[in-house]
Amino acid sequence: MKEFKPVKEGKVREIYDNGDSLIMVATDRISAFDVILKNKIVKKGTVLTQMSKFWFDYTKDLTENHMISTDVNDMPEFFRTPEFDGNSMLCKKLEMIPVECIVRGYITGSGWESYKKNGTVCGIKLPEGLKECDKLPEAIYTPSTKAEIGDHDENIDFEKSIEVLEKSFPGRGRELAEKIRDLTIALYNKCADYALTRGIIIADTKFEFGLDENGNVVLADEMLTPDSSRFWPADGYESGKSQPSFDKQYVRDWLKANPDSDYLLPDDVIDKTIEKYKDAYRLLTGKEID
Repeated sequence: MKEFKPVKEGKVREIYDNGDSLIMVATDRISAFDVILKNKIVKKGTVLTQMSKFWFDYTKDLTENHMISTDVNDMPEFFRTPEFDGNSMLCKKLEMIPVECIVRGYITGSGWESYKKNGTVCGIKLPEGLKECDKLPEAIYTPSTKAEIGDHDENIDFEKSIEVLEKSFPGRGRELAEKIRDLTIALYNKCADYALTRGIIIADTKFEFGLDENGNVVLADEMLTPDSSRFWPADGYESGKSQPSFDKQYVRDWLKANPDSDYLLPDDVIDKTIEKYKDAYRLLTGKEID
């Protein structure tokens, strides 16, 4: 049996080269504030992979995505073990676009902090009088550059994103910047509308895209998971204050309240976190994670 080793490791994901395709494995690691925590959240990787699969299937009419299969029987024998079952995705190989496509439908987090200072979010002027966690008149696109592990992503404006893309893809900077912006907004609107019918508000999220061998834009990486999004329960939503969430904001809040934790979570926080992840999956898909 051929042995595989990751060719790339991110904060949470490991990527394996499978010749003409890739295998992306979502581990049970969790990161916050660009730091990988010392604990693992058991089954978290499975939730991330299966939720991405759900959204890739749901949005395939809008744009092509990189998913080929999440069935380990479609992968080399090395991956047909419990360690990889459920949390692995066979993917198309792409040349990744070096911009994180962030979309915000509600004002919260760093966006709220920026708005309080000068009425803008990532340079975009917003209406006066907004309250924390208010729904924005329309979703806004606030891209960032993708940082290496340990570094912070840098928010950039749309014009800067054109410059970044022009360096990587000469002659296509503006075209690609407009394409991924428009897809980001369209994907968010479609999925946020659906999620609301399932009792979840998607406050914000990020997408990543790549180019296939023909130069076409393809949706990649993860999609609308609790790691890449802010999910709020619609029941009880009230602007003017922070919201309870189904995502890792719970972990961030605990870490903020316990600055001497050395990024080590107690068992009750671990249990509560995976419970939130599983609840989000169940509400959105109608299915359970075993």
